[in-house]
Amino acid sequence: MRDPVALFNNTLVPMVVEQSNRGERAFDIYSRLLRERIIFLTGPVEDYSASLIVAQLLFLEAENPKKEISFYINSPGGVVTSGLSIYDTMQFIRCPVSTLCVGQAASMGSLLLAAGEAGQRFALSNARIMVHQPSGGYQGQVTDIMIHARESEALKRRLNEIYVRHTGQDIGAVEQALERDNFMTADAAKEFGIIDQVLSKRPEPTTPVGPTA
Repeated sequence: MRDPVALFNNTLVPMVVEQSNRGERAFDIYSRLLRERIIFLTGPVEDYSASLIVAQLLFLEAENPKKEISFYINSPGGVVTSGLSIYDTMQFIRCPVSTLCVGQAASMGSLLLAAGEAGQRFALSNARIMVHQPSGGYQGQVTDIMIHARESEALKRRLNEIYVRHTGQDIGAVEQALERDNFMTADAAKEFGIIDQVLSKRPEPTTPVGPTA
């Protein structure tokens, strides 16, 4: 897997310049969007990217524990324990976290998509969602291989339980859906319960109805 720090350092990140009474200030685009309580998971889920997302979630909770956080996901998945650190933090903080899939949410990406605030889980119309059981490999003594196999079984059961909790499906349906790589359209993901709504355009802001002259 590519080093995420090197990947970020070698990527051209747009800058945003703002005018204030103190003069000009420049922000990278992600820092500017963080001020709007928008965070991103882009690319594989691993320890470094997970720690950045966890830090941003905790920071935004400290800023305002009641205001919604928007979490945009475009990820092929990755390390299960790294993804669970993000998942647990989403459930731990007091802020509601809305999720939106742009591009793809596969493997752990789909679990994080499903873990958003109920009623606030979205995917754009051409997004792809994929669910499957965890995979891995281990070499060594037979006893150690058996230990790791039992741990993999435990993780599989736990992930199934999380999908049951957030999709409303029964355990049998979840086990069947995750048995092999299972690709879904946004509409199919909505039917399964991973998301609540498919979006093609940003909803218009609602205007309060008040008395007229």
